[in-house]
Amino acid sequence: MINHYCSMRKLLVIYLLAGIITPAAAQRTLSLDSCRAMALRNNKQLSVAKLKQEVALNTRKAAKTKYLPKVDLLGGYEWTSQEVSLLKDSQKDMLGNLGTTASSALGEKATNMLGTLAQQGMITPQQAQALGNFMGSQIAPLAQTINGFGQGITDAFRTDTRNIFAAAVMLRQPIYMGGAITAANRMAEINEQLSANSFNAANQNTLYTIDQTYWTVVSLRQKERLAKSFLELVKKLDSDVHKMIQEGVATRADGLKVDVKVNEAEMAVTQVENGLSLAKMLLCQLCGLPVSDEITLADENTDNLSASAASAQFNMETAMSNRPELKMLENAVEISEQTTKLVRAAFLPQVALTGGYMVMNPNPFNGFEKEFSGVFNVGVLVRVPVWNWFEGAYKVRASKAATTMANLELDDAREKIELQVNQSSFKVKEANKRLAMALKNAERAEENLRCANLGFKEGVMQSTEVMEAQTAWLQAHTQKIDAAIDVRLSQISLNKALGILN
Repeated sequence: MINHYCSMRKLLVIYLLAGIITPAAAQRTLSLDSCRAMALRNNKQLSVAKLKQEVALNTRKAAKTKYLPKVDLLGGYEWTSQEVSLLKDSQKDMLGNLGTTASSALGEKATNMLGTLAQQGMITPQQAQALGNFMGSQIAPLAQTINGFGQGITDAFRTDTRNIFAAAVMLRQPIYMGGAITAANRMAEINEQLSANSFNAANQNTLYTIDQTYWTVVSLRQKERLAKSFLELVKKLDSDVHKMIQEGVATRADGLKVDVKVNEAEMAVTQVENGLSLAKMLLCQLCGLPVSDEITLADENTDNLSASAASAQFNMETAMSNRPELKMLENAVEISEQTTKLVRAAFLPQVALTGGYMVMNPNPFNGFEKEFSGVFNVGVLVRVPVWNWFEGAYKVRASKAATTMANLELDDAREKIELQVNQSSFKVKEANKRLAMALKNAERAEENLRCANLGFKEGVMQSTEVMEAQTAWLQAHTQKIDAAIDVRLSQISLNKALGILN
């Protein structure tokens, strides 16, 4: 029984320890760098930008193949209801009856000749008849033989092309395409650069968003600590005032004023806690974490947010050379220039080399025999546009106008970026000055609150004066937190304006 009791106690201790350790293990501490890394790894838009880079890379590789020869394999079969005939129908009939025609003509002439000889008395009618019968018996076989020979010639001229088989291997090598292939390859290279600049822009936007959210969470956490500290101060004053009311040295109206202040402080704590929870949810979503995760930021509980001032120094050339937006507009100008070349190439002469090997059945090179036979071929294809009603000139002018528009947009963007960099630098200077003033005000508010508390204890100051000092203390420290965070955010904005937020 005792052993069982000891075992139960051990299990209970283990469960209690597990309950204490588990929440601690579930709490995740994140630094700014780790938040950045997770955001870059899990951002969907960055993934899309990476895929666009892959698309641009393969498009450029595909454009390179335009310089190389293309080889195609073709094959086919065709059945026709009639064959190709090299002889007319009348010619076929003539050749088929060649013997009959010749024998008829020969028999008629022989009969006329024998009749003439009989009339002249050179031969008797009986002899003429006998000779006619003999010649008739010899001409009939000869006619059949000649008919057969003529039919053979007709059959020899048959093509029998009702079933046609054909196959070919074709090679096409562009020689001069008016500069279209070169322009297309240059456009593919520029498009790849454009994809890289687009990825860089998305990368910087992601870092800018995550930095702002991170420092917003830090700011709200500091304000939560400040609100709780203020609530403790007000509660301490409330306790002192109620003690004084019991002793009769303070009125109930003084107690009600302090009670209202306590309620306001409690409401402020609730509001800042809700804001902190929502900000952490947003940060988790940006980092690719479940929004229900409990996270703690490395800078949440630091007591020295204003450790260093931000630098307002900048070089305008840095922004002009690093801003991905400017690089993308420059890419757009270059693409527009290459588009003009591509449009012009469509209206210039084009030359291509062709070659191949073709196989056919029936064989047209051997009397259309039922056999496969092939032939090699080489040729040059030339295309020269002659007249198109100035279509090419109009299209080239339109493309040049588009290039001019792209250049104007680039110049406008440069002017706006120059203004943005100067504004960001002014904001950094302003944030540094505001932080210095906030630090001094916080020190004065601390001293003012200390004097007010001391005077209240000595009975020379009213509770309302202490509350005023507490309110001034809260405002001064709130401004201190806002100023410290604003210094960091203004530096982030300046880095983004310069294109060096990496």
